[in-house]
Amino acid sequence: MTPPEPPLLPRAARRAAAWSAVVLLVVTVVAGLVVLAFVLRAITAPLAIAVLGSALLYPLFRRLVGWSVPRSWAAGLTCVALVALIAGTVWVLVRTISDNAAKIGDALTGAAERLRDEYGGGADPGTEASDGLRELGGKLGESIASGVIGGVGIAVQVVTGGVLVLALTFFLLRDGHKVPGVVRAVTPERHRDIADRIVRRSFLAVTGYMRGTTIIALIDAVFIAIGLLILDVPGAPGLAALVFVGAYVPYIGAFITGLLAVLVAFADGGLGKALGALGVVLAVQLIEGTFLQPGIQSHTVALHPAVVMGAVVAGGAVAGILGALLAVPVVAVLVSIVAVVRDAGGPPDAAAAPGTPDPSAADPRTP
Repeated sequence: MTPPEPPLLPRAARRAAAWSAVVLLVVTVVAGLVVLAFVLRAITAPLAIAVLGSALLYPLFRRLVGWSVPRSWAAGLTCVALVALIAGTVWVLVRTISDNAAKIGDALTGAAERLRDEYGGGADPGTEASDGLRELGGKLGESIASGVIGGVGIAVQVVTGGVLVLALTFFLLRDGHKVPGVVRAVTPERHRDIADRIVRRSFLAVTGYMRGTTIIALIDAVFIAIGLLILDVPGAPGLAALVFVGAYVPYIGAFITGLLAVLVAFADGGLGKALGALGVVLAVQLIEGTFLQPGIQSHTVALHPAVVMGAVVAGGAVAGILGALLAVPVVAVLVSIVAVVRDAGGPPDAAAAPGTPDPSAADPRTP
């Protein structure tokens, strides 16, 4: 009897090769999904924003359902509240900018003049920066004057996308409780429980992330607004509104939008006021990174700051501002999926177990 030939590779090498193949397969699938989502961004972008919006608004919707409001009416009222909130924010922002447009324009012009005065004449960096700022202002004016038609086209796209997002949000809120059942129906029987847990845990992760991020963004905006008002920086409420919107991009967004306040403060009151505004922005960001992010997000989604920043940078590189906005929720969902798969052999989580009663009359914890 001929003895079997020894394997070509040792056991450790075969295991490493198998895991490498799995990793390559996963990376290929993820890359393919990213490319497909980018190609179909006309629908994937509104859908992703609608998922985030429904996750943020779900507590209000669930409360309305708990008050015996029909699901369709509850979803409609929740969407109306969303529209009112967005309209109010835009109104405050536009009103602030329109009331302070001349002052902010003079402040930006003053920034160029101050740079010229600080560095004097000659071809030095300050003069070049001043000339560059003036040239940029002229180009922006020409672009605005010649881009009215393009602006109307963009406005139409924004309105169309907003209506689509609103409609998707309505249907996700009203019919989202059917998603676990659909997932179980299309999943093989032996994998139904884990698929159900993945859906529920993923939605809980997105809901917690959006709730925590909104709280942090509101705190950032309020404290930066207080600091700017104390410093008497022009357009402080509008600048704070920009900080609130920017704070949905963790760590980076609020800081970048806060730099505009520093520029306006420099033009309005010189270096001293600019340093004061910069101190306000840095202090708020330090408090956020040290206390708010760990304290609030630890109760929602536990992600290391390095992972969050890496996700934001990668998302921005792939899909710009939208990618930076969606990167952290996507990572949170992936972490939740890994946790469910890892714990597949254990008992289901109480918050995500199938059939868990909900305050809204047996409504699962999915919108």
